Amino acid sequence: MKDLAQANVGKFVDPALTAKGEDRATVALTNPETLWFNTGTLCNIECVNCYIASSPTNDSLVYITTAEVQDYLDQIVERKWPIKEIAFTGGEPFMNPQMIDITRAALEAGYDVLILTNAMRPMMRKSMQDGLLELKATFPEKLTLRISVDHYDPAQHDAERGAGAFEKTVVGMGWLRDNGFRMAVAGRSIFGHSEADSRAGYGAFYAEHGFDIDPYNSGMTVLFPEMDEAVEVPEITTSCWSILNKSPDAVMCASSRMVVKRKGAKKASVLACTLLPYDAEFELGHTLKEAEKDVALNHPHCAKFCVLGGASCSA
Repeated sequence: MKDLAQANVGKFVDPALTAKGEDRATVALTNPETLWFNTGTLCNIECVNCYIASSPTNDSLVYITTAEVQDYLDQIVERKWPIKEIAFTGGEPFMNPQMIDITRAALEAGYDVLILTNAMRPMMRKSMQDGLLELKATFPEKLTLRISVDHYDPAQHDAERGAGAFEKTVVGMGWLRDNGFRMAVAGRSIFGHSEADSRAGYGAFYAEHGFDIDPYNSGMTVLFPEMDEAVEVPEITTSCWSILNKSPDAVMCASSRMVVKRKGAKKASVLACTLLPYDAEFELGHTLKEAEKDVALNHPHCAKFCVLGGASCSA
């Protein structure tokens, strides 16, 4: 069912029970605040540890269209979901030729919009720059671009994303800074630093370049935990909530869903999680109504990233 590392063999198999026969924890959609759209898995670069294997050749998730996004925006109203934020991830969202129109549709519907980007060449094309400037002028304070900066040290960042990637991203961030866009950063905690040291390092990086980003605000500088399936992680049972003193409402799938369009599919699908786009178990249906079902925490990412790591892709 899953290509799990040897360390987790026998685990994360049964949606209802753990390997020890205990009741597996589930999460209900109690407060849908963010609806994510994967704009397509094509990306201008190929990272060593990309969460969903985006690359210049991976089109497993094809470009979603403005019409498809608008359909789900209409469904939000029909289902009366209390959505506050529409978020876009990829791949690289600015590879999608309809990205500006897609963003405009979400902004016109009244939502805050978050776009995850590497701020490299796709975003820096004149058509995208012109579109972003028009959106910022029309919808001030409603748009945030979260830039992927895996490490504030260029060599560390480039080890993940390729030689010269850091410099190109800084150029893109400089354009966003100079034009008054709200920026956030997505970093990674895979380099062995403490959180305090990491945030101090990002703070120095921001200060050096004049970026108005708060390194100590976890919504503006998001440090994602490592998701290495070679590492053994515990399964989350129903008793874990009290042991960990944590509520299932704090887990990402209690407040968000993600829409994807699979290659060859006639319709888009709604997934439980932004991190598990290829696992059929986490595909909930084609509509938001179908996606209101509970989610069993039946994957290592559920345990390490969300429950134990306390991370969330949303702002």
